[in-house]
Amino acid sequence: MKKSVLIAGLVAGLALALAAWADKPSDMPPGHTDPDVVLINGNIHTMDAEGSIARGVGIRDGRFIEVTNGRPHVGPRTKVIDLQGRTVVPGMIEGHVHFVSLAIRPGYHVVIENAQSIAEIQAMLAARRADVPPGQWITAMGGWHPNMFAEHRLPTLAELDAAVPDRPVLVFQQFSGPARTNSLGKAFFENPPGGPTPTGLPLLPATVGADGSMTGLNATTALYDLRVLQTFDDKKRSTIDAMRYAASVGMTAVLDEVGFPDSGPLRPTQQLSNFDNFRMYDSWLAVHKEGKALIRLQANFLHNQNDITLPELTQRLKNQFQLFGDDMMMTGAIGEWGAPGDGVGDVWLQAQRLVGQAGWRNNNRALSLSALTAEITGYETINQELIAAGNPDGITKWRWRIDHVPVVTAALLDRLQALGGAVQMGAFSYVSGTPATTPRGAPFKTILAHGIKAGIHLDGVHIAPLNPWFGVYYASTGKNALGQLINNGEQISREQAVRLYTRENAWFLNMEDKLGSIETGKLADLAVLNDDYLKVSDEGLKRIGSVLTLVNGNVVYDSGVVPFDRND
Repeated sequence: MKKSVLIAGLVAGLALALAAWADKPSDMPPGHTDPDVVLINGNIHTMDAEGSIARGVGIRDGRFIEVTNGRPHVGPRTKVIDLQGRTVVPGMIEGHVHFVSLAIRPGYHVVIENAQSIAEIQAMLAARRADVPPGQWITAMGGWHPNMFAEHRLPTLAELDAAVPDRPVLVFQQFSGPARTNSLGKAFFENPPGGPTPTGLPLLPATVGADGSMTGLNATTALYDLRVLQTFDDKKRSTIDAMRYAASVGMTAVLDEVGFPDSGPLRPTQQLSNFDNFRMYDSWLAVHKEGKALIRLQANFLHNQNDITLPELTQRLKNQFQLFGDDMMMTGAIGEWGAPGDGVGDVWLQAQRLVGQAGWRNNNRALSLSALTAEITGYETINQELIAAGNPDGITKWRWRIDHVPVVTAALLDRLQALGGAVQMGAFSYVSGTPATTPRGAPFKTILAHGIKAGIHLDGVHIAPLNPWFGVYYASTGKNALGQLINNGEQISREQAVRLYTRENAWFLNMEDKLGSIETGKLADLAVLNDDYLKVSDEGLKRIGSVLTLVNGNVVYDSGVVPFDRND
């Protein structure tokens, strides 16, 4: 027999042996019991330390119990989900977002941020109409921007009428408008009905343009009217809708950075980002208590008092526990800030001092190099004070971080890293950043090359979208929503961007031992994607979403395309 033939035979035999091994049930540890569910035949990006790709996973009691390149162990009652080669990632985690605001939006809310044209917006609104009772509002509010649509504008009254002629509609952009309404909405706002409302507050008139447009006080008055009409059951419905949308794009956990505290009665001047910071979680708490929560919430506390005594922050630190709750809903720490100032002023520094003395996690935001410098200097001051007071670790164990960071230097990153600090890199320039904008977004490549602990966020849902795949697109291409290259030289790979949204962002929730990767013992959160994010075109990244999302091993979003028994 010729040597080449012998070698070929050995290679073929080895290939057959490997194939047979891959299809065998894997050996399970002694005492192991059967999984509740297994996923097989997948392209599973585990995001473990080695960046492993697996073919199957087993889940029991809400945790991964097996991650394998072979076939997971299957018991007689195990549900088997055949992924048929689909790409899987750990549940995406948002490290800086204002999600609870989305969860209490008035009306039957529609998230239109994934639309790429007015026609797609119309289709989304029309689809929502199917389950909206007569007289109830259809709304679309928040961090989308006309730059994201082909026409680069909001829909008109006529276009909204064409989509939904028999329900009032309000489309409301970012914090305070502009807004658009349809004919039924125009009639309502210009002559609101009298009589009692669920909140006991009166409806107020607003002026509406012939094309359905509202700006300024007229736009916020329209928002006020819909908030006046909102019941607690409405808020619970919106909370579940927001969770369901997050799950549909593969997001399974969020770190909420609150909004602007406003505990007084509703007023027509209030923006979308203003709400009662003492009652904003009520509907989420109710949904959680009923066992209906679909994604995980960790809630930071923002304080905005410009008073050196900081009475609200002081009481918060005395009477609240950080990281208190369960894995589906828990308190966070202090952020997006404990006092206004972005590193400047005695009140801002005193807030950091109180947080440090309480031993809490802390985060601030920096939108300029001067703010970043001032905040790191302030952190160093508190660190030295704590060491002098007999706390040798200072703040280094408490994960103090700075968010957005559109401009950095190596020296500043060194100083922050020496404090045990980290950065959350903002990708929100995707929405409205331009070639003339300075800065143009976080310097992703520079920060990752430095080695400081880092994550990524979009800062939705007021100034930017929630969908993390827009963040992946921006970080990997450097292009804004108009397709303009605005962050050239700071692009990172798609794999790096997704890793930031999963494994790395878990650290910012103090949950890296539970979330962020598909590994034995971790909570079973994952998203089965509609396409391979490594193979689609750049524009295709914007269309990535989930077809099946699991949280704690339970299906929380199901598009119906993955075959498995849905009746057990």
